[in-house]
Amino acid sequence: MKLNDAIKSKFANDKHLASVNLLFSAYWLKDHLIAALKPHGITLEQHNVMRILKGSHPNEMRVKDIASRMVEKSSNVPRILDKLVIKKLAKRTISPADKRETLVALTESGITLIETARASVDELTEQVMTISDKEARALSNILDKMRAAE
Repeated sequence: MKLNDAIKSKFANDKHLASVNLLFSAYWLKDHLIAALKPHGITLEQHNVMRILKGSHPNEMRVKDIASRMVEKSSNVPRILDKLVIKKLAKRTISPADKRETLVALTESGITLIETARASVDELTEQVMTISDKEARALSNILDKMRAAE
């Protein structure tokens, strides 16, 4: 679907069109990901935290390190972790080096769930990303270039 067909709007120039198209596409993809994760009983933000924790498994991570790796920087990581602990998908411990610091790791249930959810996300990605690997690489390079000034 073309952006103009979806939102019926005119754009001042091609950069304006591209920026709105990028936002529209990001929300479109986010909606698909939310739907793919719903059967697993986790949110997109919980999935992101669990993927970060899975990447460091079996090592525990500090909350601030998890927060720094989040895709959505405005996410409330302690609240997300509270929900994962309640669901018994993650566990917290106090750092032996600094009693003020909390360490977090996935439980075995969390590892199993993130692996199952990952399969669903991978399947969805193959379905909705109807571009070639070469085009995907080019798109990633363009997006990296756009953010390079930061």
